[in-house]
Amino acid sequence: MAYSAPISPSLSFFKNPQLTRFSFPFSPLYSRPRIQNPSLLTKNKTWSSSVVVAATAAEKQKKRYPGESKGFVEEMRFVAMRLHTKEQAPKEGEKETKAPEERPVAKWEPTVEGYLRFLVDSKLVYDTLEGIIHQSTFPTYAEFKNTGLERAEKLETDLKWFKEQGYEIPEPTDTGKKYSQYLKDLSEKDPPSFICHFYNIYFAHSAGGRMIGRKVAERILDNRELEFYKWDGDLSGLLQNVREKLNKVAGEWTREEKNHCLEETEKSFKYSGEILRLILS
Repeated sequence: MAYSAPISPSLSFFKNPQLTRFSFPFSPLYSRPRIQNPSLLTKNKTWSSSVVVAATAAEKQKKRYPGESKGFVEEMRFVAMRLHTKEQAPKEGEKETKAPEERPVAKWEPTVEGYLRFLVDSKLVYDTLEGIIHQSTFPTYAEFKNTGLERAEKLETDLKWFKEQGYEIPEPTDTGKKYSQYLKDLSEKDPPSFICHFYNIYFAHSAGGRMIGRKVAERILDNRELEFYKWDGDLSGLLQNVREKLNKVAGEWTREEKNHCLEETEKSFKYSGEILRLILS
């Protein structure tokens, strides 16, 4: 499967460079010498062509995409980090802070009602992802069954606890429903893009998501740690296992398909950001 979609401006560093041939200057101060041996001309042409081919091959061999030497997961991580703000990721973030959820978590003013909307929409998204993975017979998705990163059941437990505390559990918002449907559509027609969302959702939650959960719990839940932020087993080991599976799957893709996957990162951040913003609603 190959994609012809152009690389977006924000990912312009993935464009292939224009490879140039070697050229040799000709000085007008010297007249063209008379060829004494015609076979020498043929040999020179052959040698010149060989130089061009060798130079082009060497240039292609040297071309590396950011993170490529460590595997495709590192390429995805590199692109994702660029879409963080400097406050979120001081060393790698490049995005200007604009949206409320992009401000430091310490400056947030979360509410229980908003947090519940966030949890409900998150559950819908994880239900969708995990349903697609577990029900699909597509080999690419089969790699990601029962990774240990699944969150839907954990969220079910948390929402049950909130209900026991007397809180009313809301219905999913239009934001969550829209993202859920988008993931379903991608899974059927665009596996590389779907894998991009899979990676960003699970890996972001295991990193920044945990920090957000801890800070919100300090503000509105008396430091209660929700099941959403707990994993059975060693999290670093679970993540490494999924990294290896992602690299294996991407190893079957063309460079064009890989770039297509990387371009989807912006949409993944857009949808996830809209759901995260619910905490502040």
